[in-house]
Amino acid sequence: MLSPRPSKIVCIGRNYADHAKELGNTVPDAEPLFFLKPPSSLIWNGDAIVLPSQSQQVEHEGEIGVIIGATLRNASEADAAGAIRGIVAVNDVTARDLQKKDSQWTRAKGFDTFCAVGEVHFGSADLGNIEVITRVNGVEKQRGNSNQMAFSIPFCLSYISKIMTLEPGDLVATGTPAGVGRLSSGDVVEVEVVGFSKLRNPVR
Repeated sequence: MLSPRPSKIVCIGRNYADHAKELGNTVPDAEPLFFLKPPSSLIWNGDAIVLPSQSQQVEHEGEIGVIIGATLRNASEADAAGAIRGIVAVNDVTARDLQKKDSQWTRAKGFDTFCAVGEVHFGSADLGNIEVITRVNGVEKQRGNSNQMAFSIPFCLSYISKIMTLEPGDLVATGTPAGVGRLSSGDVVEVEVVGFSKLRNPVR
């Protein structure tokens, strides 16, 4: 469980070319695309993802998450990398039909239970070579590596810090690889950041 509770959850969108392509989009040319999820969307390993009545197409998005350990404001990439406190598995659950309908993503990404987070791995990591896998009912649906990202983890943190201050405990989800798909009641979805963090949630 995250402690302290993050003041904000910042997510990078379209950071893997194959994922952008599968949804008919392109990777941003020069700057990362990012959005916020409310802290009220947080759940933990074992908690249920609850499908809202407003959506008919809720999908999984397994991601590598990083926990900020020191205040970052106008930070360099090196300083940003040094401020990472831990690595964590994240499921950026998304109401895809609402995302397509709305001009911004707050509703589609912000429902209660739509940010599932595993146990935090504290310590160093090779940020350029971290693997993430998503499984639904034991079947692999997504596999990606941070070396496939359009914008590296340190670059994303540095970029965000030049717009808003990242504070200790904040969570940054760094984008999802290809293979996103629909979740149904009764499913069990797992996200594994290999060697670092695991996450398992039932869907109801």
